[in-house]
Amino acid sequence: MENLILILSKPDNLPIAMMVVLLGYYTLLWWRQARKNDGIISDGRYSELQDENNDRIFVWPYLVRIEFLAAILVLLILTVWSVALDAPLEHPANPSKTPNPSKAPWYFLGLQEMLVYFDPWIAGVIFPTLIIVGLMAIPYIDKNPKGNGYYTWMERKFALSTFLFGFFVLWVALIFVGTFLRGPGWNFFAPWEAWDPHKVVAMVNVDLHQYFGIRSSVVAFLFGGFIVTAYFCLGIVYYYWKKNTDFIKTMGAARFGVMAFLFLCMMGLPIKMLLRWAFNIKYVWVTPWFNI
Repeated sequence: MENLILILSKPDNLPIAMMVVLLGYYTLLWWRQARKNDGIISDGRYSELQDENNDRIFVWPYLVRIEFLAAILVLLILTVWSVALDAPLEHPANPSKTPNPSKAPWYFLGLQEMLVYFDPWIAGVIFPTLIIVGLMAIPYIDKNPKGNGYYTWMERKFALSTFLFGFFVLWVALIFVGTFLRGPGWNFFAPWEAWDPHKVVAMVNVDLHQYFGIRSSVVAFLFGGFIVTAYFCLGIVYYYWKKNTDFIKTMGAARFGVMAFLFLCMMGLPIKMLLRWAFNIKYVWVTPWFNI
């Protein structure tokens, strides 16, 4: 664990470690308040939430005073931080001696980790675009009025679980892995392992069609296309299976189609990661133009 402690204590890694702790703390606060409100709703005392939401206070002096004190506190912390810890500056760039591992800034490490499992055009272009588009589409897809103005879990299970999974598992966790568990050569190191720059890992990566003994490039193209198409058709199957439920009727075909596409794209990341870890699957669909 000495190596992990050494990595955690680096000045440029301390904010990431603090971010993980703060995210856990504030998520716990949300969960406690949400469960409290769910108990109020279950007991039929919904009017208490409405009365609490209708309670109003003036911006001045109540809100402005708190914000002013918070700004002073943050300024004090940053001042002490800058005096106590040296800035993580490195030597001038030298093209003949590149750092190993060569890592992006911490907020891009999730994307850099995805490059292990996908081609650059997917991990660096398609997925970030879908993340931005998906965030922009949320207000138009999710029109559920419940949960506005108060914390709840019971009334928004699907929306909240999807967001928490996408944010914590598919973003924060990838940043953590890229920061603390990826060492020289972008090899994976357990927390108790020292970072050996001479470590060599034998990777026996195969494509999915090779597991089924397919050697023809044409058949491999058709096979991979069928697998990817069938995966995205799961949204259509679910729609016709649950089309008579209130959830589908309220959402409608168009909004459900957009939501299902974005959800399946999001779940494609952990599925591909599991295939890579368990079966060394490199590509599911191999074509002359792109690989997935």
